[in-house]
Amino acid sequence: MDSSKTVACPIEAERALTSNVEITPSMIKSFVEVAPESHFPIQNLPYGVFRPRPRAAPRIGVAIGDLVFDLSVVEEAGLFDDREIRTERPFSRGELNKFMSMGRRVWMSARDTISHLLRDDERTVRDDAELRKRAFHEQRDVEMQLPAAIGDYTDFYSSKEHATNVGTMFRGKENALQPNWLHMPVGYHGRSSSIVVSGTDIRRPSGQLLPDAARNPVYGPCRLLDFELEVGFFVGAGNELGVPIPVDRAHEHIFGLVLVNDWSARDIQKWEYVPLGPFLGKNFATTISPWVVTLDALEPFRRQGPEPDLAPLPYLRGSRDMAYDVDLEVWLRPEGGAEQIVSRSNTLNLYWSMSQQLAHHTVNGCNVRPGDLMASGTISGPSRENYGSLLELSWKGTQSLKFDGGIERTFLLDGDGVRMTGSARGDGYLVGFGDAYGLVLPTGGL
Repeated sequence: MDSSKTVACPIEAERALTSNVEITPSMIKSFVEVAPESHFPIQNLPYGVFRPRPRAAPRIGVAIGDLVFDLSVVEEAGLFDDREIRTERPFSRGELNKFMSMGRRVWMSARDTISHLLRDDERTVRDDAELRKRAFHEQRDVEMQLPAAIGDYTDFYSSKEHATNVGTMFRGKENALQPNWLHMPVGYHGRSSSIVVSGTDIRRPSGQLLPDAARNPVYGPCRLLDFELEVGFFVGAGNELGVPIPVDRAHEHIFGLVLVNDWSARDIQKWEYVPLGPFLGKNFATTISPWVVTLDALEPFRRQGPEPDLAPLPYLRGSRDMAYDVDLEVWLRPEGGAEQIVSRSNTLNLYWSMSQQLAHHTVNGCNVRPGDLMASGTISGPSRENYGSLLELSWKGTQSLKFDGGIERTFLLDGDGVRMTGSARGDGYLVGFGDAYGLVLPTGGL
């Protein structure tokens, strides 16, 4: 696949055929001013849910530059051509679930319309001052919400480097990967109640801890609080109970991606995880970015995934070109200090693709529903600077991270802020995710 020749939408493809001019994504411009390094050019158009002012009803929009384009206004003005969108009116709702459920044909139709309306040579919105006033909001003035009502949450463990690092720490290099890891996308069913949107403060959890050399546990605040650099995908159209989703059709059921910080209480988790895995060490908070970047926006950045170490079973042997080239960063601001970057990774560091994750999740007949969230697990790369958690960066607390002013960290302290960001770089534009940010507050435990 030659990503430089990928056309952004079918409307432009049709024009290219009639004019014999090849339209590339970088050629499409918006009448909305967009800075060169903005995460939200017309090539992106991620969906989000927002309140335009306090206590206003939430509605759905897309990010364009520093603005939000209010799709409820577009819908009210009758500017969507798609009959199903006109009938169902999915953009005047307080969550994306209805739109997610409508399937890929409707997603593509909506994207085509939105992209066309925002083009620099399209007059419908550009030249209507009253419509522009109602349809655009400054991002700095709106209150972002969770993009969907999240019914279920699954967290995978799909980075080989991360799994190897953690296994080496606790079992030794020779037994780093468990016997099942190269055969299937390992995951666990989490909880959705404590998934929060970027900007929500995170209270340090309390729970049972087993101090070193102690025989019995004690109760107290987590001492080894960590972040985990992940991406997650939202399920769009689901499947019926008992009907698996084939790996080569999984992309038809994936609506879009968000950044995920799956906060982790390492000491609580260490004591509790045998025999059933994570529980209180993981379920206190997960932060996600508010804007959902669609697979159509990421299409120019689709790549071959890693060559598997072992041939997977047939139900996981789909096309390998379902990986995406998205650069990821973690910035940490220690209390009283300046924000510094502590990790750089990339979604190409995932051994198991999203399509394989979804196929495995449903191969037993499990039904998934619009708005279900599935996270990748920590995404670590081959070098220390690519590690996606403090557990790895500090190598289980034995190596401090150095910050300006003599500040050091092995794990997170109260008052520390963690910001994750990610973007894919095209020819003269970015397709970005914005930020997933959380500030650590003191424990609210007993």
